[in-house]
Amino acid sequence: MGLMNEYIERRLSATDLQSELQKLISNYNKLQKTFTIVYAVSTGKPIPIPDLSLSQDDYYIIHDLLNEADSSRLDFYIETPGGSAEAAEEIVGCLRDKFEQVSFIVTGEAKSAGTIMVLSGDDIIMTQTGSLGPIDAQVKIGRSIVSAFDYIEWTDNKREEAAKAGRLNPFDATMIAQISPGELSGVFNALKYAEDLVIDWLVKYKFKSWTVTETRKIPVTEDMKEQRAREIVNELINHAKWRSHGRSIKAVDLDTIGLKITRAESNSKLNEIVFRIQTVCRLLFSSSDIYKIFATEKNRVVKRAFPVSVAQQKIPTGAIPEVIELETKCPQCGKVHKMYAKLVDNPKIDSDFQQKGCIAFPKDNKLKCDCDYEIDMGGIRNDIESKVGKKLVI
Repeated sequence: MGLMNEYIERRLSATDLQSELQKLISNYNKLQKTFTIVYAVSTGKPIPIPDLSLSQDDYYIIHDLLNEADSSRLDFYIETPGGSAEAAEEIVGCLRDKFEQVSFIVTGEAKSAGTIMVLSGDDIIMTQTGSLGPIDAQVKIGRSIVSAFDYIEWTDNKREEAAKAGRLNPFDATMIAQISPGELSGVFNALKYAEDLVIDWLVKYKFKSWTVTETRKIPVTEDMKEQRAREIVNELINHAKWRSHGRSIKAVDLDTIGLKITRAESNSKLNEIVFRIQTVCRLLFSSSDIYKIFATEKNRVVKRAFPVSVAQQKIPTGAIPEVIELETKCPQCGKVHKMYAKLVDNPKIDSDFQQKGCIAFPKDNKLKCDCDYEIDMGGIRNDIESKVGKKLVI
């Protein structure tokens, strides 16, 4: 039986899955004699979420969780589509202030700023399913977050087209006219900044124990380390080789460009725990409104998202009502749940609304849909209580 089926058959709630995740982190710590933090982000939600990127707020949460660390070693489990290189630098600085040895665990995707972070590790542990991406920076252009490399490539292509044809088509000309010199300079600087970070970190951390060359057995100098780092970075910024910003670069690809990777498969116990962590995170993302997980053995923080229309409240005007009616739509299957939330302790309200097919507002703020998706109603509860100025009677 696969790990996913095993957990599905256990029918664990989102709360149970979070407890299971922390149990797995504890097992990992005992096996590796380290302190572990899990940072995982979902990219498959049925609703758009603007906060998926690695951000400064993530840095603050990670910094806070690491205060409990009681080890000089850290293993950092990471799954992210990327984000701010500045936030990545802040996080790496925090890790290096607190720990002597930092390893990164990659069993899913660690792209863009995630790749930059991983390349700061003393060790990189990858499974067969793990992947990095080309070195890049994500920059804000107008209201959109775009790849710095893709943006530079697009402007270069338009410049070449204009040189050949003597003009641009009206649409491209309008787009180009909106780009300021400062904005273009900022994009170039963002990409160069990412490259410089990786070169510095490879020399300082990944290569710090590299003292003798593998074949010729000659002493390794700082210049040799920097040269190797530049060669690796030049390969990883070669988007023409990897074809796209989102390209998956596997452990075998990294080996071929001179970056040594520790294969999780070489340790069966380690491999199983890592895949269990990934499976539990995937189940949390698919069965609840959680989209970001920060977890250690003792503490956890999750970020949740739900559509603005997830709950329609019928709050009478005037005097404070005795009950609020709600309709909540499951983001996953679309089922509409009719609910009621009491503001007074009156059993007759329960019987009246249950006869109409309504369910009571959940005591733990968690509504479990028939499709097993768990909706966190905590935000809705806070919204109701702030509007009526009174606590719900649950």
